[in-house]
Amino acid sequence: MNVDELLRDALREQAADSASVPSGFADRVLAVRHSRRVRTIAGAAVATAAVVATAVAVPVLHSGGQDVRPASRMNQSDIIAHPDQSPPRDLIAAGDTALAAFSTYEKVGLPGRDAEMRRTFGLLNQKTGKYDRTTRWSWVDVAPGMRTAAVLEKRLPADRIGLLDLITGKVERWIELDKGVAGVEFSPDGRKLLATTYAKNPDHLYWSHKMTVNGKDQPGPVASRTGFSVVDVASGKADWHERPFWKDEMGWSPNARADLRFSHDGKLVYEQIPMAPGRIYYDLNGRKVATPAVEKHVAWAEAGLSPDGKLVGGDFAGQGDEIASAIVDPFSGKMITKVPGQQLLAWADNKRLIAWGCDPKKCSGKGEFHNQLLLLTIGSDKVVQLSDFRKASDDYPGRWTPQFTTR
Repeated sequence: MNVDELLRDALREQAADSASVPSGFADRVLAVRHSRRVRTIAGAAVATAAVVATAVAVPVLHSGGQDVRPASRMNQSDIIAHPDQSPPRDLIAAGDTALAAFSTYEKVGLPGRDAEMRRTFGLLNQKTGKYDRTTRWSWVDVAPGMRTAAVLEKRLPADRIGLLDLITGKVERWIELDKGVAGVEFSPDGRKLLATTYAKNPDHLYWSHKMTVNGKDQPGPVASRTGFSVVDVASGKADWHERPFWKDEMGWSPNARADLRFSHDGKLVYEQIPMAPGRIYYDLNGRKVATPAVEKHVAWAEAGLSPDGKLVGGDFAGQGDEIASAIVDPFSGKMITKVPGQQLLAWADNKRLIAWGCDPKKCSGKGEFHNQLLLLTIGSDKVVQLSDFRKASDDYPGRWTPQFTTR
């Protein structure tokens, strides 16, 4: 019996013996994400607490008496690239990070000249290792370990969150909520969900609130965020906290969708605002708190802090025809070096990042959106192509947006 089996058996027995575990949860155990290197989580001031695995509450599946191994575990190559695919059809991964899903948007007209932004997802099928096209869900967020996805049904705000098994494709459990939710995110350890609540669908555009774009009237958004719920995945218990949408001094809010996010260590949540300081942080009880020192210089770039908390993936820093993004010291905010990427998306490990990179021959004007996923290494000009260039396709109309998580 290997380490995986020992861990699963021990945790299954613990779950079965625990009186606090809800009915039907006894067969759920902690699926341990194996890492090829020791990872650390950054605290509020310094990087501490070495971590070798991340645990996520997911179902254990059986086939012929043995657990079904996820496709991402069957292929543990350091780099899994498909530079001839866009949108990708087969699993893409690098280091400790994988492309768990991607989405495209389509604006759909509604009666009364309203409209709605609707998503089509490419969601990893852990049985086949391919991305399945689905329009069933309005929102998807994949947990670390990529065995489970949190999903919301089409009609928003939704009154429940589904836990979708990525091997069977079935919702294993529903978590009922008292407040309507339109966005949801797993915590870094996969044990909690952050559900942003709204009074109206933030993806609905109203002709009664029309706006002028390029000289033409179009239906516009209505900000209606009410707060957020922190949900315990194992028990389904949710604590809601009122937190209306951010407004400037003139009462203006930039977007109807204003989802909150977990901090790097999952101990706080934050919302992004279009002015200094850029982020407002709250504790898990909804109280406003100071920005953690280690996140004070995190920019708009999605990559954020490195796994060990020692570097920040910064904004575009190219000059002239140079395509480059900054790598920043998290405490001083000073640029340490640059990497040859257009937009930093996720850390593969402490020294490598996944980024959008545009075609140097077309990287100007509209051509800057002709880009592909690249793997970049700090201190090196080496670039590995992970996907083909983004473009519209028959299967996925529009441009695809990636979603990464640890594998």
